Amino acid sequence: MIVQKFGGTSVDGPQRIRNVVKHILAARQRGYRVVVVVSAPGDMTDDLLAQARELNPDPNRRELDVLLSTGEQISIALVAMALEAAGQPALSLTGLQAGIYTDGAHGKARILRVDPERVLEGLDEGRVVVVAGFQGVDPEQDITTLGRGGADLTAVALAAALNAEACEIFTDVDGVYTADPRIVPNARRLDAITHAEMLELASLGAQVMQARSIEYAMRLGVDLRVRSSLVDGPGTWIRRDAYVDHIPVVTGVTCDRKTAKITVIDMPDRPGAAWELFSAVADRQVNVDLIIQSASRNGTVDLTFTVPEDEFAAAREAAEAAARSLGASGISTDTNIAKVSVVGAGMMNTPGVAARIFGALGQAGINIDLIGCSEIKVSCVVAREKAEAAVRVLHDAFNLGEEAAG
Repeated sequence: MIVQKFGGTSVDGPQRIRNVVKHILAARQRGYRVVVVVSAPGDMTDDLLAQARELNPDPNRRELDVLLSTGEQISIALVAMALEAAGQPALSLTGLQAGIYTDGAHGKARILRVDPERVLEGLDEGRVVVVAGFQGVDPEQDITTLGRGGADLTAVALAAALNAEACEIFTDVDGVYTADPRIVPNARRLDAITHAEMLELASLGAQVMQARSIEYAMRLGVDLRVRSSLVDGPGTWIRRDAYVDHIPVVTGVTCDRKTAKITVIDMPDRPGAAWELFSAVADRQVNVDLIIQSASRNGTVDLTFTVPEDEFAAAREAAEAAARSLGASGISTDTNIAKVSVVGAGMMNTPGVAARIFGALGQAGINIDLIGCSEIKVSCVVAREKAEAAVRVLHDAFNLGEEAAG
């Protein structure tokens, strides 16, 4: 058994839906029982959201979930009809009918459990079961939506509950690349990558999959395969045992332009000051990424941190309030930055990776503002206008391109 997920681009119109049917039938011909998860067609979710906000600038979240869940219901019906027309019996199911049970956090619900009884019944009848992604039902039987990347989450959850062999994510790209091919023309498609590496790439700006779904797959032990819905190809496997003989030092380079920097100036250098600042930021539901603190001078420090650009306004307000409460001189901000990151499972056991990164950027005249590290990644904050150049420089520095691979 496999689970196949198709995004909004893949089901945007009759011709693309027919193409989706070809992928499904190909899996059936290989002997698989198939569960399909689909998103709303094209930009329908955004269009519905715009209509809601035109009528009510601050719509009730419960009602918004009822509205936004309709896009996927259109997709499941159309895909099931197309399968039937091709001679393949099919069964369309909403999130509720498929047994996707969530908490009550409308707009960003968390999957609590999956009861796939109705899905299994459909499979036992020889049908392809087509499930609406992005949605579930809470303990009050109210419709919920799972937030950004929700259809991927649905697919991973079903794959785990059904003990599927794999979860195939069909999208408009043919796999995971060593860098964005629009920035690095000789970027190379990867045959396989670990969940941990893909999670880092996704959280650092790579847009193939959302980080939440990868984290979920890693926790549940679900193998993922990213493939193109538009052309045939092997795609990229995301799995725990991605490497058998050789673990690459660096797998990919990515860039996140949607980041901003805040510095609290002359903050008192005393116990509890950082807690007070970041508690205020956390109270505004802001995720903090990189943090750096200057050396103490005259009993004060400058503390700099980065946040997602769409959370910048809330973070700035929280930082301003905390700075006043702490008696700091004030804050400074910078939204003209980007975070460029190098990711690889092999770097934890390889000396000199950071030096190679800093040397390559230095030779290219690209200044590093902030640095953050984990076992398998090094991130550098640079001026936004230097971001693409930095990606190309680092991609070349680690010989990740097609020519080097060949």
